[in-house]
Amino acid sequence: MNPMRSIKIEKVTLNFGAGKENVKLEKGVKLLRKLTGIEPVKTVTMKRIPTWGLRPGLPIGCKLTLRGAPAQEMLNRVLTARGHKLRDTQFDENGNIAFGIPEYIDVPGIKYDPELGILGFEVCVTLIRPGYRIKTRRIKMHKVPKRHRITKEEAQTFMTQQYKVQVVRKGDE
Repeated sequence: MNPMRSIKIEKVTLNFGAGKENVKLEKGVKLLRKLTGIEPVKTVTMKRIPTWGLRPGLPIGCKLTLRGAPAQEMLNRVLTARGHKLRDTQFDENGNIAFGIPEYIDVPGIKYDPELGILGFEVCVTLIRPGYRIKTRRIKMHKVPKRHRITKEEAQTFMTQQYKVQVVRKGDE
C-alpha cells in the first residue's frame, strides 16, 4: 500500500455544552479536567440571540483537544464506554467521526463524583493522511485534492481495523 494513503488520527476533541448556566459550565470544566488532567478552554457565543438569552462573549461551554498518544488512549477509553459500536450516521463525508457519551461514569477509570452528578460530553475525531499539511501551511497553501480526501467508507474501515469498532447501519439496529 502507498504510505501516502495511510490514515491516522490527527486529534480528538472533547466538548461539553452547558448553555448559559454558569454552574453547569463549571461542572463541565471539572469533568473534562478529571477525564484528561488538562485544563479545558471555555467557548463563548459570537452572536446575539435574544430569545435564548445569549449575547456575544457569554461562556456557553468548554472543550479541549488531544493529539498524539493521549488522543489514542482517550479514544480507546471512550470507545470502550460506547461498547465499540458506532452508527453509520456518526461518520461524515470527510471521514470525521462525532459521537456522544451520555454518562461520564461509563468511561473506564472514572468514578462517580457526587459534586458533578450525571453529565455527558461529545467526542469528535479528526482523521488525516500524510500531505494534509498543504491546507494549513503558510507558503503556497492549497486545498487537499478530492482523490486524497478521506471518504466515509475509508474512515469506517480504518475504525473497524484499528479500533475493532462495529459500524451499525440504519436498518441493522
